[in-house]
Amino acid sequence: MAAQDNRNAAENNAGLLQLNTNISDDEEYSSALDNVQPLSVVLEETPLCVHAPLVMSYNDRIRPLLDAVDKLRHLKVTQEGIQLPTIVVVGDQSSGKSSVLESLAGINLPRGQGICTRVPLIMRLQHQPDPHPELFLEFHGKKVPTDEAHVSNAINEATKEIAGDGKGISHTPLTLVVKKNGVPDLTMVDLPGITRVPVHGQPDDIYEQISAIIMEMSQRVDKTGLRTLAVVTKADKAPEGLLEKVTADDVNIGLGYVCVRNRIGDESYEDARIEEARLFNTHPLLSKIDKSMVGIPVLAQKLVQIQATSISKWLPDIVREIGDKLNTNVSELKKMPQKLFSVAEAMIVFMQIVGSSKESLRKILVRGEFDEYPDEKHMHCTARLAEMLNQYSLELQKSAENGSSENFLMEEITVLEEAKGIWLPNFLPRTAFLMILRRKVVAISKTPVEFVAKVWNYIETVVLTVLMYHSENYPQLQSCTRRAAQNLIAKMKERLTQVVMDIVEMEKLTDYTCDPEYMTVWRKLMGNQTVFNEVMNSPWTPRKMRIEGFGEIEVEHLRLHPNIRDQAFDLKMRITAYWKIVLKRLVDSMALHSQLSIQMLVNKDMEMEIVNELMGSGAGGIEMMLEESPSVANKRERLNKSIKLLQDSKEIVAKIMDRIAIDRARLD
Repeated sequence: MAAQDNRNAAENNAGLLQLNTNISDDEEYSSALDNVQPLSVVLEETPLCVHAPLVMSYNDRIRPLLDAVDKLRHLKVTQEGIQLPTIVVVGDQSSGKSSVLESLAGINLPRGQGICTRVPLIMRLQHQPDPHPELFLEFHGKKVPTDEAHVSNAINEATKEIAGDGKGISHTPLTLVVKKNGVPDLTMVDLPGITRVPVHGQPDDIYEQISAIIMEMSQRVDKTGLRTLAVVTKADKAPEGLLEKVTADDVNIGLGYVCVRNRIGDESYEDARIEEARLFNTHPLLSKIDKSMVGIPVLAQKLVQIQATSISKWLPDIVREIGDKLNTNVSELKKMPQKLFSVAEAMIVFMQIVGSSKESLRKILVRGEFDEYPDEKHMHCTARLAEMLNQYSLELQKSAENGSSENFLMEEITVLEEAKGIWLPNFLPRTAFLMILRRKVVAISKTPVEFVAKVWNYIETVVLTVLMYHSENYPQLQSCTRRAAQNLIAKMKERLTQVVMDIVEMEKLTDYTCDPEYMTVWRKLMGNQTVFNEVMNSPWTPRKMRIEGFGEIEVEHLRLHPNIRDQAFDLKMRITAYWKIVLKRLVDSMALHSQLSIQMLVNKDMEMEIVNELMGSGAGGIEMMLEESPSVANKRERLNKSIKLLQDSKEIVAKIMDRIAIDRARLD
């Protein structure tokens, strides 16, 4: 809401109070005003006086709309983010805002020097047949009863509690509920008045603070002024030019003006109304103003009618918002875990969790389906496992490289020299072959063990991700499920590690294969021996030569071993051919054992391990699932309350919409 230019107030000795009928887009003020849809009133200083407006200020067609909104407020539907129409009052400091509200409500509000309204004061006026008024304040989540004699002090004390003992302001609202015979059914918000110069105890930026509040509640919600009603107060103090001002509407007030005379001194509200009527009937200047623009009763009637019109306008949006919020909450409640009341129910849910987890793991670990995790490549398990196996194979292949070209055949020659014995010289000693084979196996023995650890560490993360996802609605189940999975995978990792170590030991123990590729490769490699011998027997032996499968190698040093180099060459080719078979066996056996272990994990072992963990002694058993976690229980309670509130609200607005439809049909 915006304030009228101070120059006009200075010229007319009158204040402008502005009421807007809009919805605030500002989150802080939506919260501060209980998500109300504000209507602003502008006051120009010209105090006007009247007793609380008569009940006749509204009629039977308006009352159902107001009752419907009152019921929605009573249900606290605004806590669900549903906006409701209301009236917001702004103006310069001491422009008469509080005085006008006093006249509408028939009660005394705080008065004094400086800012009287330091927090947004939400006034909820409700007519009631009971002649005994009921007043209470609501702030900081509490309700403080008061009465007409003490309401002013009660507001002051509440304001101090909200905004402090000084003269600063606060965005936190204070709600005053007035249930009284004869008051109009209105909800209005009185905002701090604009002060131009800070007084003692006020912050230096008090004007900017208050202006920010008003701008948020006025121009931001009603930039065009079409939903603004201006109230001119203290009309008796500056009557000159008032007629021209309220009829010219130079400041674009969409809902027009109402001129009032506020209560003066100790006047009763009845006396103030009489004096106001006399003023606008007899004053030579003020009496010329149209009677539809003067008096507290006229203001009350306009406010009620404007608010009713605003309610009618926004009611379809309110209906839609209630429906949308209700559908959202119902959907969210359905997604929550089933509330369990018996061990049998808990067992059914537990088996469903295990079953769904197993199916997910079959898809991603066995069948290679990843529709459940389309964008999470880490969970595309068959592809990741294949990559790990390929990397493992490459690491083994690197170990098969034939060593330094400078020392070609020297390992074989050394071993043969030590393996010689008293037997025919043209036989290749098997001990020499096994000795070199064992050296090579020992050199790569850590690689398969490391591969097992890498694979099962990965599988553990995948299994835990799936299990935690499927049991997320039952956090009390997750700890034992996690523990069971970790224990099982640790066992499988240990078992497969032992299998790998046994395979390595077997490869060290003996040399055997029925794979015909061994002989094929050996013969092919031995085809290089003729060229090798020709070079070695040549009188001009070169330093290097190229041998297929080994590249360019040093050969000059082999002249020193003429009697044994042919055997060394044969041994080298046999080891090379057989090592290819060994590496294939290490890769293939790892792939097959891993696949078998994964199948056993998914189809059998995991379920048994989780059941044993859950049912084991000291684990608490399946009964743990009957105890909801505080967070889940609180969320379920909140959603159920919200759904009940929204259902009641939906019923209220449905009835009023039916009433409106019937009334329109009658008019047609």
